[in-house]
Amino acid sequence: MKISIRRAYEEAGPGDGYRVLVDRVWPRGRTRADLALAEWAKELGPSTALRRWFGHDPRRWEAFRERYRKELAAAAQRARLRQVLDAAGKGPLTLVYGAKDEEHNQAVVLRDELLRMLTRR
Repeated sequence: MKISIRRAYEEAGPGDGYRVLVDRVWPRGRTRADLALAEWAKELGPSTALRRWFGHDPRRWEAFRERYRKELAAAAQRARLRQVLDAAGKGPLTLVYGAKDEEHNQAVVLRDELLRMLTRR
C-alpha cells in the first residue's frame, strides 16, 4: 500500500486514493469540497497539549515524535489506525495535514506508524 502525505492547501491528486485529514483543527479557509476527504480522523492528531507544546518548532521535532508515538500506542489509537488502513483497502492512502512545515508535522509520524503496522500484518 502506498501512503502519502499532502498539505491541505494543495489540490487533491488523481492518485491520492483514500484521503484522511489528520489534524484536530480544521485547516483555515478550506472547505470539505476543497479537501476531497473520505474522512476527518481528528482523534488521530496529537493531543491539544502536545500540539501546543510543539508549536511547529523544528528544534522540538525529535521530542515531539517520541511523545506523539506514545500517544499513538494507546489501544484506542491503534484500533483507529487499523480502521483507516482497512478503509483504504489496498489502494493508496493520503494523510492530509494543515501545517506549513512539510518535514516536521504529525502526518510524517502517522505515515511511519502506519507503514510499521503494515509490515507487521
